[in-house]
Amino acid sequence: MARNTGPVCRLCRQEGMKLFLKGTRCEMAKCAIDRGRPAPGMHGARRRKPTVYAEQLREKQRLRRMYGVLENQFRIMFRKAQRRKGVTAEILLGLLETRLDNVVFRMGFAPSRAQARQMVAHGHFLVGGRTVNIPSYQCRAGESIALKPKERLRAEAKRCFEATEKRVVPSWLSVDRQGFKGTVIRMPGKADVQVPVNVQLVVELYSK
Repeated sequence: MARNTGPVCRLCRQEGMKLFLKGTRCEMAKCAIDRGRPAPGMHGARRRKPTVYAEQLREKQRLRRMYGVLENQFRIMFRKAQRRKGVTAEILLGLLETRLDNVVFRMGFAPSRAQARQMVAHGHFLVGGRTVNIPSYQCRAGESIALKPKERLRAEAKRCFEATEKRVVPSWLSVDRQGFKGTVIRMPGKADVQVPVNVQLVVELYSK
């Protein structure tokens, strides 16, 4: 499977904003964006007026990279959102948010989506009492997500909970940190998902 193996801070510099790809490090003074480092490449510091297409493409790349989704996966997800009734931009965000790797990240079991994706792929979580090792699994309202009862996993989860204690758990999720489990209370709505991306531009890009 294709994946990015380069320095992820480079992606943030390319997008000119924090994508929060390295967990708690993104909140430290070491962050490349906070230090004012320019975009990568010999012409990184150059600023040109972008075209409409360039703006749409950048927003799509930001959203895709933020959630760690490959281009083909993202396109399939958009088509799925487009077929459903409602506002496509809101439905797309809802599909991204309810991916199992993102739910694990939002609950605080992992400091970043990349680590959450790895934990899920290694089969460390139970969804509704059964092992699910597919990061793109779409969680449904009422489903429970629990960390397997292994001492090593729970010790790591405790450290992560301590590191992310200031992170606000979304209102559509509930977390029992003592029991190492959580529940999807309801599907996320427009007010529940706040991302620094103009998703409508992404819709316009794919609707051409």
